[in-house]
Amino acid sequence: MERFMALKYYHAEPLANSLKSMAPLKEKGLDYESVYVDLHKFEQHSEWFTAINPEGQVPVLDHDGAIITHTTVINEYLEDAFPDAQPADAPLRPRDPVGAARMRYWNKFVDEHVMNFVSMHGWHRMVGVIARNIESGDFEKLLESIPLPDQRKKWSTARSGFSEADLANATAKIEYAVEKVEKQLAQSRWLAGDTYTLADINFYSHCGMMVERMFPEMDIAIRAPRLIEWRDRVTARPAMAEALKSEDRTAPGLRVWSGEVR
Repeated sequence: MERFMALKYYHAEPLANSLKSMAPLKEKGLDYESVYVDLHKFEQHSEWFTAINPEGQVPVLDHDGAIITHTTVINEYLEDAFPDAQPADAPLRPRDPVGAARMRYWNKFVDEHVMNFVSMHGWHRMVGVIARNIESGDFEKLLESIPLPDQRKKWSTARSGFSEADLANATAKIEYAVEKVEKQLAQSRWLAGDTYTLADINFYSHCGMMVERMFPEMDIAIRAPRLIEWRDRVTARPAMAEALKSEDRTAPGLRVWSGEVR
């Protein structure tokens, strides 16, 4: 137990990336120190945080001084560092090579073909509001403090607004992902097979938990009833329910990801 206490998790609200690696910590029953990084105060770009992660992004896992970043990497690290700490029903990363490959296939799909397109809509609806409320001079200073060039570009684009063409393309990608997941859930109980894995956590965190709220025009309940049933099963897991109760300082009017009430 003493080794578990050496974990420190830097995160924002329990959504998207921060939820994606918080859920495995909860599922595995690992004790960790929670450090909330307030993205609305741009703490991720502050000197104290970039000293921990020079890329200026959350979440970050600190394990005995070893800094691990990027959620898919964090989640695999937790499997390697704590192989005996697992949910009662099954390991989050299957022990057999085929099961692990299926899990990684879905993780790759979510990371490359889902996450950024859902994120674009989130940035358009939420970060754009924040960015436009910043005075021009202050906004330029903010851009200078952002370490990653791609992130600086996203902030500038969010301030001016993403194009209708880009948003339409992102929506089409999300619709394709919903259809793909729905077909898979007709074949297996969970995304990578018959057990709950990191792949389910990944898709749930970035799309599955809030796609119905963010895109009511998609009629998800009609189009993808298996996805809805799967989502409810993920939400009902005690570890996920506990993760979703974590600190969230997002202004209620900006909760396009999680809804007004969670």
